[in-house]
Amino acid sequence: MPDNKATMSRIYEEVFSQGDLGLIDELLADDFVEHEELPPGVPQGKGAPRAMMTMMRGAFPDFHARVEELLEDGDKVIARVRFSGTHRGEFMGIPATGKRFDIAVIDIIEFRDGKGVAHWGVMDMAGMMEQLGVGGPPA
Repeated sequence: MPDNKATMSRIYEEVFSQGDLGLIDELLADDFVEHEELPPGVPQGKGAPRAMMTMMRGAFPDFHARVEELLEDGDKVIARVRFSGTHRGEFMGIPATGKRFDIAVIDIIEFRDGKGVAHWGVMDMAGMMEQLGVGGPPA
């Protein structure tokens, strides 16, 4: 019986925090479907996590994902996570600010035979942009 929570933890620790993008092929199915709204130019499907992590780690070399809670419901794992990093490179056309961000993220991954087959996620992009000093609530 696959341990889907352990696989989800590996995604955050080894792929996101350590940058081992080669593990994507091991942990996600070839027919993986990405349901989260993605920035322009990021491909759908299995290429989405690789492209997102390449972009994030390029802009935030110390990018880190800290799992706060994992819940399992059938073939889905729900994660409450914090993403953080220091803005050292261009991010979505925004030059490096040198500022840190720390935001809340909720992810749901559906698994089949021990591999992720679908992802839904919500990330506090507005909060991230505000912390980077490039956006925020109107004055």
